[in-house]
Amino acid sequence: MTRNFYVLIATLGSAALLLGAFGFQHIGGYAPCQMCLWQRWPHAAAIVIGVIVLFGAPRALIWLGALSVAITGLIGVYHAGVEWKYWPGPSSCTGGGMDLGTMSGSDLLSTTAPSGLVMCDAIVWQLFGLSMAGWNAVACAVLLAFWVSAARRSR
Repeated sequence: MTRNFYVLIATLGSAALLLGAFGFQHIGGYAPCQMCLWQRWPHAAAIVIGVIVLFGAPRALIWLGALSVAITGLIGVYHAGVEWKYWPGPSSCTGGGMDLGTMSGSDLLSTTAPSGLVMCDAIVWQLFGLSMAGWNAVACAVLLAFWVSAARRSR
């Protein structure tokens, strides 16, 4: 197999994962949390890098594609760990909200709660025990192998 074949597979893999994320969002109705959005950007970068490499960019750029999927995979591992409560996540999208003991009666009765906020530590979908973040991490490990194989090929 040629270097370009490996790059093509890795690029299409990131494109499939990104399209899948958009499909879950727009067709399935699963709104993304902040960390889900973080995972999308490196996939987009890997797609752009892959296309540039396929059009004849220097071989060294392949390592940037590998770095992109490694970053999104690590974010996926971090996110899955937050979902499973192995470690704390960003305070902006995790936790149970405000301490009820510090709220006034009018705060408790208020109907002006923020809408559209998706908590990063909530698992909204899973398959075989892995959430979307976990599956992203697994898929990125495979894509990383393709990028590294491409980088090690002479042609």
